Amino acid sequence: MAGKPKLHYTKGRGKMESIRWLLAAAGVEFEEEFIETKEDLEKLRTDGLLMFQQVPMVEIDGMKMVQTRAILSYIAGKYNLYGKDLKERAWIDMYVEGTTDLMGMIMYLPFQPADTKEKNLALIIERATTRYFPVYEKALKDHGNDYLVGNKLSWADIHLLEAILMAEECKPDILSAFPLLQAFKGRISNIPTIKKFLQPGSQRKPPTDEKFVAFVRKIFNI
Repeated sequence: MAGKPKLHYTKGRGKMESIRWLLAAAGVEFEEEFIETKEDLEKLRTDGLLMFQQVPMVEIDGMKMVQTRAILSYIAGKYNLYGKDLKERAWIDMYVEGTTDLMGMIMYLPFQPADTKEKNLALIIERATTRYFPVYEKALKDHGNDYLVGNKLSWADIHLLEAILMAEECKPDILSAFPLLQAFKGRISNIPTIKKFLQPGSQRKPPTDEKFVAFVRKIFNI
């Protein structure tokens, strides 16, 4: 029997958080080996474990996988969260790319200069409510099912819930104009594996604070 996947990253969210979400939603237990010093990162590099010298890196099924998108696609495919055919996979990919764009904006907000944060936060809220969330609201209305693609849980649903919760950390009532997304959030949050991941004490990581920003800048020289 193969061992648990092992995730190599810092103790923060970053690009690894969506991988944690997907594994947790699939009901897969995983281990984490945290990068806590520059030396930890350098050792992964000098040992030849990072194909492009970058993390996230996930050890799974005998592979040392890098590149967030590749890791997520593999996990989604392995655990039947990637649609039933190529057409469904294409829809999942489109929805995931949209939520990835939105989450990227939110992810980098704490790393931006203080004098631009307010403007960028306003842009995030504007984009979420005029560009991204209307697409998912319409998809749920047109599709008429509980899920975005097909009639079963997929990577697209898990990613959207993660994006919703991140957006709500920016503006708690951001879903006020989106009743179907509000209902979607309630449904997906109550799937047992996801509900467990949302409980205190899980491997979900907290929002990025100033202390963690300073830590990341030090480790990655940014």
